Amino acid sequence: MLLRYFYDEKLAQASYLVGCVATGEAMVVDPARNILPYLRAAEKEGLRITHVTETHIHADFVSGSRELAAVTGATIYLSDMGDANWKYAFADEPNVILVREGDSWMVGNIKVEVLHTPGHTPEHISFMITDTAGADKPMGVFTGDFLFVGDVGRPDLLEEAAGYKGTKEVGARQQFHTVQRFKALPDYLQIWPGHGAGSACGKALGAIPSTTLGYEKLFNPAFRFEDEDAFVAWLLEGQPEPPKYFAQMKKINKLGPPLTTSLPTPVNYDRATLDAIIEDGGQVFDLRNRGQFAAAHVPGTVNVPADNNSFVTYMGWLVDYERPVYILLPSVDSERQILTDLRSIGVDYVPGYFTPDVLAHRTQALPVITARELAKRLPQNNILILDVRNKAEYAERHIVGARHIPLGYLPDQLETLPRDRTIVTHCATGYRSQIAASLLEAAGFENVIALNEGTECWSKFLPTESGVRMETVTA
Repeated sequence: MLLRYFYDEKLAQASYLVGCVATGEAMVVDPARNILPYLRAAEKEGLRITHVTETHIHADFVSGSRELAAVTGATIYLSDMGDANWKYAFADEPNVILVREGDSWMVGNIKVEVLHTPGHTPEHISFMITDTAGADKPMGVFTGDFLFVGDVGRPDLLEEAAGYKGTKEVGARQQFHTVQRFKALPDYLQIWPGHGAGSACGKALGAIPSTTLGYEKLFNPAFRFEDEDAFVAWLLEGQPEPPKYFAQMKKINKLGPPLTTSLPTPVNYDRATLDAIIEDGGQVFDLRNRGQFAAAHVPGTVNVPADNNSFVTYMGWLVDYERPVYILLPSVDSERQILTDLRSIGVDYVPGYFTPDVLAHRTQALPVITARELAKRLPQNNILILDVRNKAEYAERHIVGARHIPLGYLPDQLETLPRDRTIVTHCATGYRSQIAASLLEAAGFENVIALNEGTECWSKFLPTESGVRMETVTA
């Protein structure tokens, strides 16, 4: 048996290739939409990808199952454990097999057994793996978004992101019983999770790629509960804000993502087209780094720097999927990688892009300020400090008197902000504050400044408080 691990740092998403060397067959679990890494790994190991599967209808990235099966001819195995709302719409395609609790199949000498593990989602399944060539007991479990290193999958996404009201407590109770089931399994089992630290599919994921069930029984808080109500309260408390694009991902993955070969090729547009698109109210994202955008940018563009691993997530927060998306590339040779990143979260409607040469004329600078300068100006100026961090960060410590609107909700709250005051945006590092400042500027706010320093600086020069009631404005 051969096992290969793939990890997308921008989405904190893990996928796996498990192969039988004796027969040359292989299976990919929870593939991302960019399938090239799996094809290259299989070719290197002399394997044929014959099976593709996924643990559930994903909410945080576009599944690559259909893409990979189309290229390799593999059979897709999908969960049939959800209710009517959580069935795959493309399940009747000839290369799809629906599976339920207790089903199994072989990948060469490798036995794959289906375990229904609801909680994160109703249809969620896990895969227990046995290398029958040398063992009669399982080696490990691909747990998807059920069990992580140090955490379990959140049960509130259906309600918070997809709008299915009244489902999060039901999911939390299902998660409790799934955890109880795993308590009875052998400690030696390896656990191969679907996400790592930084994913919004849990609240405290560890950064280690894998773990053992025995270790999780000892140190994962979810395994310490014997009382169901206490577990539910713990699991639902403190979950991070689910990015808005999660609802779009659920829709795309349920219906079946279009193949990337069917998507139109973006056109390289000129400056006149850029000006026309902005004049018409189009959404244009400038993906250059913070310094470049602050020095010179085209008015009306929103800066989401692609040199940060959070780039994809914040694009998902801010993009309007119902309208065409135009991008200004960070460099002339970055088109392929940027499109791959955007397509990983279903941003497929990209008619065209711009290269940095469109900035040769008619640009403006974005005002920035240091914490020391802000501390001096604050008492004498009509300044509103806008904190765009998430709710947990704000609760821990924030600048006295700051207005709190998490970045992802800012487009929905523009009308609540004054246009007759100077607005200074701030966050923990300066990354989100610049996105927020560019967004406000593009929306017509004339007096906007980005605080370009992080927590360590502003907490030193500006008065802060913590442990107080949060005045959070959300959508």
